[in-house]
Amino acid sequence: MKRRQFLYRRPVLKISGEMLAGEHSVGLDRQTFQTIASQIVKVQRAGVQMAVVVGGGNIFRGGRNEFPEISQVVADDIGMLATLVNALALREYLAGLSCPATVLSALEAPKIADRFTVRHAKRLLSDGHVLILAAGTGNPFFTTDTAAALRAAELGADVLLKGTNVDGVYSDDPCRNPRAIKYRRLDYQTVLSKNLAVMDSCAVAICRNARVPIIVFNLKQHGQLARALEGKPVGTLVGGGD
Repeated sequence: MKRRQFLYRRPVLKISGEMLAGEHSVGLDRQTFQTIASQIVKVQRAGVQMAVVVGGGNIFRGGRNEFPEISQVVADDIGMLATLVNALALREYLAGLSCPATVLSALEAPKIADRFTVRHAKRLLSDGHVLILAAGTGNPFFTTDTAAALRAAELGADVLLKGTNVDGVYSDDPCRNPRAIKYRRLDYQTVLSKNLAVMDSCAVAICRNARVPIIVFNLKQHGQLARALEGKPVGTLVGGGD
């Protein structure tokens, strides 16, 4: 069998909590976890040093929660804890496929996760571990998109992958507007100036400054992760323009 040639060898993959709920609005969806884990294992076994940042919106939405009596700071703390739930679950699905995986947390949680440091993370990547990065940045007021961009910059990632339920970035919501145009390629400044639904502006700015390209693609389609890493035309590529 011909060995796959990957353009990107050290990616950071961002997965939203909402995606981990599958067709439901909340909770964990077994099939979604299985699909994601199987794709990660295939590229990890081919030598890709994979780090994954998980959100927590399937459990609690810190920035858009329905409990106004809870302060934003506490709501964000709850959201960070929710990402640990998803991280532990993903680790178990990877372990079930005999893939070494380690949860690293921006918050202290010594019983269930190691504390994230750049040195420790890079060592684990070199040893073939898949990293599952939880608790965002460890600070309120920052999204897990921003956390993913920050980790990509810190780890020297060559691409930031945003796995979603759609096959790229559109000019409008394609579910509501059949005339919405899919962008094949965008530069950072266009994303920021048009406020396109790629990632939040802080995350895009970090990637621009660190020169880390972003690929937005449909992670639920089998094989799309490998295709994105091979540099094939998958989803929408964001990069350049400065």
